[in-house]
Amino acid sequence: MLVNVTLATFPIRKVNWLNRPILSGQLKPWLIDHGSLTSSLQQRYSDFKVRPVAMIFAKPIVDEATLLHVPARKVALIREVLLFGGGQPVVFAHSVLPRASLRGSWNALGRLGNKPLGTALFTNPKVKRAPLSYKKLSPHQVLYQKAVQHLTDKPACLWARRSVFRLNCATILVTEVFLPNLSK
Repeated sequence: MLVNVTLATFPIRKVNWLNRPILSGQLKPWLIDHGSLTSSLQQRYSDFKVRPVAMIFAKPIVDEATLLHVPARKVALIREVLLFGGGQPVVFAHSVLPRASLRGSWNALGRLGNKPLGTALFTNPKVKRAPLSYKKLSPHQVLYQKAVQHLTDKPACLWARRSVFRLNCATILVTEVFLPNLSK
């Protein structure tokens, strides 16, 4: 059981991220669901699968480093995957795992391959999750550009949500970008 915690537990600075998804239309139920996105997708799609796109050590985006309280010059493990349902990509997931967080209980997170990160996070009752924040991504933003690389048709914008997960002193940031195929 995942526990939501207050912002006081996670003193974070949001850079143009919203506390709620304003005018998000039919994606709103997906965006505001505090449960496991993996579990919800598995319930909706019998052919759900995870396809790794990238797993590299790189510098996080500046506001990601701020959220995780790591120096912007430090590299972290960046894991990017596509979540498939109905034979099509429905979510692009971008996770930032600081090196210090890849020890102890989360030691295996760097070796998930095509296994969903959500399963590891939501099955451990000691994992705490910060409140979700939301953003409407546009073509000039890095996460939009990464997500649409895997699409034939490029939408005008994409909705994303993110939150920080904590286990003991280890933190990771998970951002989920909702692709147009999810609402079909």
